[in-house]
Amino acid sequence: MSKPDKYVGIHNDVNGGMTTIGKLIRDAWVFGVLPETEDCEGWNLAGIDALLQKVNAEWDKYGCMVSHLPQELFERHQRIHGEWLEKARASGWSGEAETDDEVN
Repeated sequence: MSKPDKYVGIHNDVNGGMTTIGKLIRDAWVFGVLPETEDCEGWNLAGIDALLQKVNAEWDKYGCMVSHLPQELFERHQRIHGEWLEKARASGWSGEAETDDEVN
């Protein structure tokens, strides 16, 4: 089975949007790189990669740490990621798939 060449959009993503691309989009919303109305449905890999570069440049300003964000960005981060975490959990996501390969 081949991989799709277009992104399905964060609202249609697996695991309630708890994917690498989903996190990227949420971070883009936090930094104002994208409006929160943009779900990236239909975007190709080049568009996602360009978004990654922009979001990484924003994170670099704060040492890639949430705790280093200015208050306004920190609050936006908490709101956006918190809302999506709740949605994902309500849809059955638990986060266990991300840690299944970890050894205790």
